[in-house]
Amino acid sequence: MKIAYLITRADAVGGASIHVRDLARAMLARGHQATVLLGGHGPVAEQLASAGVPYVSLRCLERRIHPLGDLRAGAEIVTALRALGPDLVSTHTAKAGWIGRAAARRLGIPALYTPHGWSIGSRMSPRLGAIFSLAERVAAKWCAAIICVCEDEKRLALSKEVAPAEKLLVVHNGVGDIASELRARPALAPVRICSIARFASPKDHRTLLAALAALRSQPWELDLVGDGPLEAEMRGLASQLGLAGRVRFLGYVADPAPVLAGAQLFVLSSRSEAFPRSVLEALRAGLPVVASAVGGVGEAVTDGVNGLLVPAGNPAPLASALQRLLGDAPLRESMGIAARAAYERRFRLEYMVESTAAIYATLLGRTAK
Repeated sequence: MKIAYLITRADAVGGASIHVRDLARAMLARGHQATVLLGGHGPVAEQLASAGVPYVSLRCLERRIHPLGDLRAGAEIVTALRALGPDLVSTHTAKAGWIGRAAARRLGIPALYTPHGWSIGSRMSPRLGAIFSLAERVAAKWCAAIICVCEDEKRLALSKEVAPAEKLLVVHNGVGDIASELRARPALAPVRICSIARFASPKDHRTLLAALAALRSQPWELDLVGDGPLEAEMRGLASQLGLAGRVRFLGYVADPAPVLAGAQLFVLSSRSEAFPRSVLEALRAGLPVVASAVGGVGEAVTDGVNGLLVPAGNPAPLASALQRLLGDAPLRESMGIAARAAYERRFRLEYMVESTAAIYATLLGRTAK
């Protein structure tokens, strides 16, 4: 099987780009041919090269909407696909998903789409949401299937009538396992809290820092993993709240497993999510998770079992959940055990790869391998 993966951006590593890297590498290991097409140059391309995944950098594909530039990107993708001659095109993220499906349709190549978070949800204004919903309905006709990374994505697509239910398939994200020495010890004290999230508005670090400011009397430290446009602003806010000495800004970390191994608690205060990889990495480490009940987070975190779910954008309930776990080492330990069990049962990388390979094989009328 020869597969072409298409993703929009090479300049910012995120869950979608790691997902594509891991899938392509797994397909290569299975004896298939896999090449990633991506817009521009940057750390995503560097990660693909380090993983031994062939890639093609596209000059015209970029995130912002630019009608003339997008037409050029479409022509560039058609040229690249003609040269590769894939059996299947797997498109990822909104921009690459729309243009890539159009290009595949023009060439008569079967296509799939994985949105990694629809651009049709509550984060969009009603006007923009209506425009993007229409665009997604049109593009849905150009692909054989849409792979949603969680049930919440499928429900949203159905509510917006993007595609019929039979075209919307769910394959939960998965992450590769770690060595046993990288398992966390959540019962230790004082508690080190870890959050892995890009410094961008939807991740809402402001609410997390406000919640922790209410817990100044508690013994805790916070590791923030990630970079992004709001990092300087959040550094300033931490200082204003008197937390600067207790918060470490670690920047982008390619493999956060060692950071998670040193933590006792994981937190994600996002206002919107699809199915965040960081939560799965926390479960894998055996960490209890406190997270906003948004997107598919509740499909990984069972409230009261392996973590606590809180309303998004409200520091008070987040502070209450954190305080509950900060003061209860046995609860952190029992939730950590349940977290690791949830990972082993549902979110191993092998499960995602197997399910995705089966979809590819069904689409092409072949036996999966």
